[in-house]
Amino acid sequence: MTPRDPEKRSSEDAEPAESAAIHVRRIHRRDLQRTWEFLKLCFRSVNRETVEYQRPRSKRRFFEVYEEEGVEQLLFELRHEGKDVIVGYAECAFEIYGNDNWMNQRYFTKRDMRPLFVEEIAVHPDYNNMGIGSFVLEQLEHIAKLRGCTHLVLEVAENNENALRFYRTRSFQKLDAAIFLAKRVATESALLPPRKVKKRSSAPKAPKATATAKTTRKRAPSAKPVPQLTGELPVAEPGQTSGTSARPLPQTEDGSPSLPAKPAEALS
Repeated sequence: MTPRDPEKRSSEDAEPAESAAIHVRRIHRRDLQRTWEFLKLCFRSVNRETVEYQRPRSKRRFFEVYEEEGVEQLLFELRHEGKDVIVGYAECAFEIYGNDNWMNQRYFTKRDMRPLFVEEIAVHPDYNNMGIGSFVLEQLEHIAKLRGCTHLVLEVAENNENALRFYRTRSFQKLDAAIFLAKRVATESALLPPRKVKKRSSAPKAPKATATAKTTRKRAPSAKPVPQLTGELPVAEPGQTSGTSARPLPQTEDGSPSLPAKPAEALS
């Protein structure tokens, strides 16, 4: 059960009870989106105040429950202004299911209990104090009797005072509870607090260049320049082989070249 939202209209503003009838039926796939919006409305204020997030935790999980075996999902509708309005929802299971469930089956087996696990009960906040919650609970007890269950087992937040009052007046007793405890630990922040920046008196000066140590390694001697030759190279005359320098021929008094005399052996 969810606490009544004071911002919503009171039950007197809703359709008169004597002219309306609550109908209960099993949920259909076409009802999933509409039912999800209804549950968000019902648990909006509860989830703002409780440590443990109340079911359903996510839309995806709620849609997956529809495919689960052994789970009953019931809608309670009221005819209002020609439309069927969801005013109540109940979800129950005959065994523990889901990975997000912390229930211990051995606890109930040891005590010879065959519980009907009530996973969800929700009543529209605009229709409180109209007997809808009692009708939902009566329907669940009827299912439990038909299936041979001995107990109705449900979970409720300790600070949900309206829901606790509702269940206690209907003979529900505290079974076993995990109480959330907390202790404040004196800790220090890993980051230092803000620090004021010093004002600059003048423009920052450029840093001076530091002298580097001289190296003791000797430099390699540089190659000496090749002296360039001045003057013209002698031109080889015809008949001379390459690589030999040309000798000037002796000349006569009139400037004509004189041939060397042949040896005597060559004249004979």
